[in-house]
Amino acid sequence: MLKLAADAALLPGGWARDVVFGIGDDGVIVGIEPNADMAGMERAAGPVVPAMPNLHSHSFQRALAGRTGRTSLSHDDSFWTWRQAMYAFQDRVDADAFEAIAAQAYVEMAKAGYASVAEFHYVHHDLGGKPFADPAELAWRVVAAARVAGIRLTLLPVFYAHAGFGGTPTTAAQRRFVHTTYTFTHLYERLRQGITTHGYVLGVAPHSLRAVTPEEMGHVVRLAAPDAPVHIHAAEQTKEVDDCFAWSRLRPVEWLLTQASVDARWCIVHATHMTEKEVAALAASGAVAGLALTTEADLGDGTFPGQAFLAAGGRFGVGSDSNTIVDPFAELRQFEWSQRMRTRRRNVLGLRGEQSIGTTLWAAAARGGAQAVGQPVGALAAGVRADLVVLNPSDPALAGQLADDVLDAAIFGPSRRPVRDVMAGGKWIVRDGHHVAEDETFARYLAALARIEPRR
Repeated sequence: MLKLAADAALLPGGWARDVVFGIGDDGVIVGIEPNADMAGMERAAGPVVPAMPNLHSHSFQRALAGRTGRTSLSHDDSFWTWRQAMYAFQDRVDADAFEAIAAQAYVEMAKAGYASVAEFHYVHHDLGGKPFADPAELAWRVVAAARVAGIRLTLLPVFYAHAGFGGTPTTAAQRRFVHTTYTFTHLYERLRQGITTHGYVLGVAPHSLRAVTPEEMGHVVRLAAPDAPVHIHAAEQTKEVDDCFAWSRLRPVEWLLTQASVDARWCIVHATHMTEKEVAALAASGAVAGLALTTEADLGDGTFPGQAFLAAGGRFGVGSDSNTIVDPFAELRQFEWSQRMRTRRRNVLGLRGEQSIGTTLWAAAARGGAQAVGQPVGALAAGVRADLVVLNPSDPALAGQLADDVLDAAIFGPSRRPVRDVMAGGKWIVRDGHHVAEDETFARYLAALARIEPRR
């Protein structure tokens, strides 16, 4: 058994001093002792916090980051024009490149303080849109990438069958995504058979209400185990809301809450555009709102009603989504700052002075993220997997900070390198800011880009 000591650690009840963690050979925390004698033990080099679960990733989009910034002649750029650029990009990403990009994204996640990830995996077929001989080929590439990075994977195969509400036929640009319920069932069974060998958590993801019919959604959800995660995109853009209402006379979140038996196994990704009634109902459902704040800002989606949702007891977690930015500290900063701009006040999402706002947001996002990925993570507690982050006291923004304020400094201060070490399942995967596989992974990533990036 490993014994790890920390001068300060964020436990479920708040910050504690002189904490000793007992970590079993299986990577699970078996005991925690605050105010302990730490003599002779391995000591963390800085304050310790739970590693963040990343509840929403499209790993292949990491290589698209920074390549969609040219303004169109019509000056009407939006999510929908970005989507066309994404479609064009994925047309060049073969299986080897797909794995190399995913591995780079996952190593970056580990270095940023994520130790688990839910991959919303919707690219299934080859470049021509034909199924691989093994329909799970690209899923296995995701699994291999997560293994290289050492982070625990929740695999969410995505069912995508239509281009719009009411069963609109898909386009040629969507050919790599499309399944029927029959072919998706075959894919899911292949992935179910791999759980024991590969150790991932397997859920399902109906892509969105525009991409599935109600009957198809019911089929997909029934495939999953009763406690498996179910994720879906909803209400990310106003056009989606308008189109959903025209189709069903209900808004997307409203439709899900009244027609789909949403409960605590569900993660409603984005949920950006909701009425007050929807906010209250989603909070009451026990589902997690899956927020990808930097992606939502990058795409101009809008602002999640965070103040009202948290006031109603809603649960949330954060994800890197398009992986334009891979940084849980940035996600939480964007969350709070978006609410400040909306309300013209400070410290909007805090708990009335009980603890710092950074501590509040980190702990809540870790809990909600753990629920959404369906893994025993998200807190430093006995019986929970030993996924933890050692903050970097050598970063000037964190230097000299009291433990109670160190997450505020990491999230809202000028910190450039808040993470020093990361442990996943009782094993160190990042030490002094470096991942053991980062050089080899980056070389593979560069080689993939050289193959798929058109010459300019």
